[in-house]
Amino acid sequence: MGKDMRDVYTETLIELAKTDSRICVLEADLMNATGTRSFKNTYPERTFDVGVSEADMVGVASGLSAEGKIPFAASFATFAARRTFDQFFLSANYAKLNVKLVGTDPGVSAVYNGGTHMSFEDVGMMRLVPDLTIVEPSDIISCAALVKAVAEHEGCVYLRMHRKGSQELHAADTKFEIGKGVVLRDGTDVTLIASGFVLVPEALRAAELLQEAGISAAVIDMHTVKPLDNDLVLQYAEKTGAIVTCENHQIAGGLGGAVAELLAEQRPTFMERIGSRDRFGQVGTIEYLIQDYGMNAESIVEKAHAVIKKRG
Repeated sequence: MGKDMRDVYTETLIELAKTDSRICVLEADLMNATGTRSFKNTYPERTFDVGVSEADMVGVASGLSAEGKIPFAASFATFAARRTFDQFFLSANYAKLNVKLVGTDPGVSAVYNGGTHMSFEDVGMMRLVPDLTIVEPSDIISCAALVKAVAEHEGCVYLRMHRKGSQELHAADTKFEIGKGVVLRDGTDVTLIASGFVLVPEALRAAELLQEAGISAAVIDMHTVKPLDNDLVLQYAEKTGAIVTCENHQIAGGLGGAVAELLAEQRPTFMERIGSRDRFGQVGTIEYLIQDYGMNAESIVEKAHAVIKKRG
């Protein structure tokens, strides 16, 4: 068993804090869930648990940022987005501060916590915030690299992060840059643009299934939803003429929406979208939920065939 994403997140923050006294952590009574207790044990004076008060947490983080700190404030994605939106919008972003807001257990990864905790709308909300950067790692390698990049980035960031589970999709020496997608697999017939822990591996599995059917599918890990890697999207729209976006989120407002807006304005291209289709969350295993919401490899394959048929 490899390390959970949350362990990599915390270990990376501890490593950064060794040489940067500005790094600090804020929690809303979810330290065990987020895995940051080891950060508290190492740097108790830089750890703040505000209790079940997410909006206050963002307010405190904004104050710390105004004093020159680099605060990482975390909660479940539903609370990080919906409950803190006004404070994050005004106190952090409008004030042009440097708050890193972390939303964990996005979408179907909330599993048994059910619909109240299943955030299919958080990226859509955060995309509306001017100048905000939105990042979502897909494995433990990208998690470590992107947490470092987020800490170095000057400005507010929403880091959408799977909490439990370990997987390695990228080579250890892969370079990650905010705003630049990573091509995991090249292809010429259709492009699968995916994000996050759940959908990037499903897109890779779909590409294997498509290859068996004689279809060459490119797979892009679009770890930064905002700013979107426009050049890479347009390059593969020109190359394949067929796009399928894959995300653990509503098909409206998130990665699919960002790609569709870009293509509509700059290069109209046939595309399909994988994600939740105007539905609330529910209780279930991750395997059941991925299938029920049409986020599995087989659903991606169906969309790939559909978009290739449209293209002709």
